[in-house]
Amino acid sequence: MPYSINTAIKNRKSWIFFYISSDKDTGKALIQLGRVSLRITSFLLPLLGIMILFMTAASLFSGCIRPGISIQKPSDKNALGECVVLLHGMGRTYRSMDEMQNRLAAEGYHTVNLNYPSTGKKIDQIAKDHFPEALEQCLQFKPASIHFVSHSLGGIILRTVFKEQKPEQLGRVVMLSPPNQGSIAADKLKDWWLYEWAYGPASLQLTTDDDSHPNKLGPVDYPVGIITGDTYCFFDFWLSRMIPGPDDGKVSVANARVDGMSDFLVVHETHPFIMGADYVQDETVYFLQNGKFRHQKTSFPPVSGGDWFSFPSE
Repeated sequence: MPYSINTAIKNRKSWIFFYISSDKDTGKALIQLGRVSLRITSFLLPLLGIMILFMTAASLFSGCIRPGISIQKPSDKNALGECVVLLHGMGRTYRSMDEMQNRLAAEGYHTVNLNYPSTGKKIDQIAKDHFPEALEQCLQFKPASIHFVSHSLGGIILRTVFKEQKPEQLGRVVMLSPPNQGSIAADKLKDWWLYEWAYGPASLQLTTDDDSHPNKLGPVDYPVGIITGDTYCFFDFWLSRMIPGPDDGKVSVANARVDGMSDFLVVHETHPFIMGADYVQDETVYFLQNGKFRHQKTSFPPVSGGDWFSFPSE
């Protein structure tokens, strides 16, 4: 079934019309910019993906290797006496979790948004070197409970930490688009030197092999709610084609699950932008408060920053 999207981007003097049509059955995509059109057959799609991967990594790389922390305190009148640690995903920075952090602070939570070098170290090393600082910052608030909200790789870091030791004040955990059983995209890309160069050693640990890092962590034994998407951004269409079943362009819906989880929710959101959707933030807050999702209904297209270039994966 073909999917298409038309969008108009307005600059100061003129309108530029950008049209993309992708057909999973024929493996062809049509990109039309103005009067110029280019038909790309399936054997060229990976090359387009490599180019996009390279440009994305180059623009993000310098910002991903600087550790740090962003702290927000709630107003005194609605402070809950609880803290939330936020962990971003691979190739991102703490800025990607800003909107979620703002929402949680507005709901009365102290928030600690960790910036860690996701492309510079293996998962175990990130957990050992950077996670403790975020936990220490939370403990300074003397919270009754410490909750966690993660995106993508951040969820695997949490599971890595909690497999060894869980905080005494551990509350609830919400994972957004976590590769809990690995990612088929990682399976396909692991032998490409550009993939390892751009995303570092942790990226090679996220395969779906039985002995991959996520699959060796075992089930969770604490309250975990998982929200994942079934929609992909236009620059992830070549990855989505590699993944059987519904996916968010990076992780399949099936591989986001983990044994022992408390609740599971699929939304019409993409991997890079899921944390910015209002209804995802609503569900996150609800789970932190109640230990379950409301499962409110949503409709396509998504409402976050990825809505203008997103497609249903099935």
